[in-house]
Amino acid sequence: MTEPQSLGDKLATDRTQLASERTRLAHERTLMAWVRTAASLISFGFTIDKTFGFLREQKTVDTSAITIGPRAFALMMIGIGLTALLLAAARHRQDMKALNAVYGSSGYSLAAVVAVLVGGLGVLGLASVLLRF
Repeated sequence: MTEPQSLGDKLATDRTQLASERTRLAHERTLMAWVRTAASLISFGFTIDKTFGFLREQKTVDTSAITIGPRAFALMMIGIGLTALLLAAARHRQDMKALNAVYGSSGYSLAAVVAVLVGGLGVLGLASVLLRF
């Protein structure tokens, strides 16, 4: 038969559980910050490509004298955004595995789901720029 927990033991367990939850939420917020950064980079790159493509069709702007063209710049912005998102998601997964090993599983990460969705949109944006849709 197990002995009932003393008040001190219960408080310590509760504090540890709350600290674990705060740590999980901090990891979620960090991943969401990276998702926002990646989404900004991806959308900025996509917008640059489409804007300069439109201006080029209207013969409003000549980009031939530019060292790095708008399409290459757009591809770099989208690539940086996707790379940052991939690295942040991998780090988040690593941190969650370490936390789960010590404190038990906490279920799925909503931030990771959003990261996957934004990554999918980023890949579509990259394909759009590469294939000139």
